[in-house]
Amino acid sequence: MSITTFIIVSIIKSLAVIAVLLTAVAYSVWLERKVSAHIQNRWGPTRVGPFGLLQPLADGAKFIFKEDLTQPHVYRPLYIAAPIIAMVFAITSISVVPFGNSAYIPEINVGHWFTIPEIETPFQITDLNIGLLVILGITSMGVYGVALAGWSSNSKYSLLGGLRASAQMISYEVSLGLSLIPVLIKTGSFSLRAIVEAQRHLHWNFFYFPLGTLAFFIYLISAYAETNRTPFDLPEAESELVAGYHTEYSAMKFAMFFMAEYANMVTVACLATLLFFGGWLGPVFGPLLLQMILPIVWFCLKVFFFMFLYVWVRWTLPRFRYDQLMAFGWKVLLPLAVANIVVTSLIVAWRA
Repeated sequence: MSITTFIIVSIIKSLAVIAVLLTAVAYSVWLERKVSAHIQNRWGPTRVGPFGLLQPLADGAKFIFKEDLTQPHVYRPLYIAAPIIAMVFAITSISVVPFGNSAYIPEINVGHWFTIPEIETPFQITDLNIGLLVILGITSMGVYGVALAGWSSNSKYSLLGGLRASAQMISYEVSLGLSLIPVLIKTGSFSLRAIVEAQRHLHWNFFYFPLGTLAFFIYLISAYAETNRTPFDLPEAESELVAGYHTEYSAMKFAMFFMAEYANMVTVACLATLLFFGGWLGPVFGPLLLQMILPIVWFCLKVFFFMFLYVWVRWTLPRFRYDQLMAFGWKVLLPLAVANIVVTSLIVAWRA
């Protein structure tokens, strides 16, 4: 593949993945509203399109045309940069996530001067052998957007929310990273594609390696805390901090924080699927076209389950106190993650 072909194919895949991700983010909000409404025995969005399916478009138009208020006491450079930082890192992390085996791109004529031949390319934007490490690094940078938003707003509520978010994300990042080490011990690779391939024949990491279920639940709880979702939504805490770190934001700046939150939720769901539940692996049958589509269907169904679980947990469990939140992270999850690594290492060494 020539350099020009590689660049054009990468641009096509990037635009396609970003379009799908932003659509998923928009309709995750719709899903949350509908599921929470049914949990509370009400209808949710119904008036804007069938079943309220056009509600995300109405929300987007509202944020675009809403007046963007900037308080005179904020530090403008960082105040404006904070939501952009949060949004950019949230979207960038999806670039190394594989969604299936391979994508077949037919021959494409670019004007009269260049033709892209029919090629087969990985069904992801870029295939890195350290994909998991890249995602952990990118997502951990998102806390800078939150912390800068809290500080630059020059508001006590925003500052407290930013400090809470920083402490919470740093604390639970440790347990989240340690929970993935047993997966790496079993697979021997940071490549997300290699991790999925190691789970063929239903050898899902959730069931297969020693204490895989414990590793999954440590990862899931830590990921909930990383994305500031209930019962770990202390950085926002409407009853205490108004809206936390984004109290002073409005219009599209406010929307960008929520888009970043839901984009991070999608990334967490994708990682849970890839690391513990076989990724796109599942029954494949029928003609060639169906065999190409089914892996993507299995991947999307698994991701949808985790997105639904996010909403289910939010509207079921109450919020922790802040001291309980920190104690749970350092005194429960961290020792369990370390013990899981030790036991898994001993068992793998004994079997070797």
